[in-house]
Amino acid sequence: MTYFRILLLSCPVLAASGAVAQSANQPASSVSAKAQAIHDSAIVVDTHADTPQRFLDEGFDIGSTDPNDAGHISLDKARRGNLGAEFFSIWVDPETNQGHFARHTFDLIDSVYEQAARHPDRMKMAYSVADIERAHKEHKLAALMGIEGGHSIENDMHLLRDYYRLGVRYMTLSWSNTNEWADSSGDLDDSKVERHNGLTDFGKQVVLEMNRLGMMVDISHVADKTFWDAIATTKAPVIASHTSARALVDAPRNMTDDMLRAVAKNGGVVQVNFYSGFVDQNFRNVNEAQDKDEKAAVQKYLDALKAQGKPVNYIEKDRIEREWTAKIPRPPFKVLIDHIDHIAKVAGVDHVGLGSDFDGVSGATPQGMDSAADLPKITQALLDRGYSAEDIKKILGGNILRVFRQVETVSREMQAQSR
Repeated sequence: MTYFRILLLSCPVLAASGAVAQSANQPASSVSAKAQAIHDSAIVVDTHADTPQRFLDEGFDIGSTDPNDAGHISLDKARRGNLGAEFFSIWVDPETNQGHFARHTFDLIDSVYEQAARHPDRMKMAYSVADIERAHKEHKLAALMGIEGGHSIENDMHLLRDYYRLGVRYMTLSWSNTNEWADSSGDLDDSKVERHNGLTDFGKQVVLEMNRLGMMVDISHVADKTFWDAIATTKAPVIASHTSARALVDAPRNMTDDMLRAVAKNGGVVQVNFYSGFVDQNFRNVNEAQDKDEKAAVQKYLDALKAQGKPVNYIEKDRIEREWTAKIPRPPFKVLIDHIDHIAKVAGVDHVGLGSDFDGVSGATPQGMDSAADLPKITQALLDRGYSAEDIKKILGGNILRVFRQVETVSREMQAQSR
């Protein structure tokens, strides 16, 4: 559906490489009957999957049963992993969509609606905690949406409200690009970027309007000062939709322990990212060492496509990035659990969840985490580390549902006060 029609819908490299290769032989654990029972009794919620890029650019059908599909998300894979709710990422590449951020945002939103319409017996759009619970009872995947990057609103509060009306229930204040009102962690070393020392006055207004609407404020990707400004401004709990722990992996996208404690004090939740480069330092070191050559190869490929008059999109870029990612041995499954465990210990077990980044990391996930079908392995690993069934169910989805409810409550209160 077009933009207009949808409005009608109200380290040394060798040493690092050796370390990764050595750990690559450690398999993920199998799932016991006890762990499977705990997992099946939970509403499992993942807050970040980039599958809409596949819907739009690849023509991918979420009902696909193709055994050769390398993607992380399909209805079959979700069912096998008891995935109850997925927040599909509405991410607009700022480089290839200059001048039409909103239009591409609407196209991606529409792609999610089209998938739900194609599979009404197995998938349904959801807009609230009650909708997620209703879909769970009907044994359907609850499809929600989160905008990844504040540039999608084009500095227009009207667009923010339009996105909410169309079902968007969180927005990441910035992606890897600093926008006109929020600094990003992704371009800290770029001297050409005009920075704001966190959030501008307009950026703080955006946060408050998100509170009023009932849209969760997502602080993944933001610069540290932007994080602290958001925490100081918001009237509702925040989320980090797909972020891991900086104490374990030194990535600007990850959160420091002070940040984790601040999210806990705020009542929010940190949803752990599964990307190997954010959960394993050895993988990150090797990836950074080959980054220059990889970018050059990607650019050469994209330039060749442009010269032939062929479209350049996320899928084309992802294909060649997967080739480079495959050169680095995958880290062991345990590193993912280490991040969940660390955040649970620092922030508290009430403030950690799952934000996979499925279909957005060129296949770079730890061993044993090949798709949504593997989510029960997380339950087994947490059980092995001594977590209770109650706490495991909080991590699998209970914590994000609690935050979502609180955001809905704050919204109702703010709207009642403004009448």
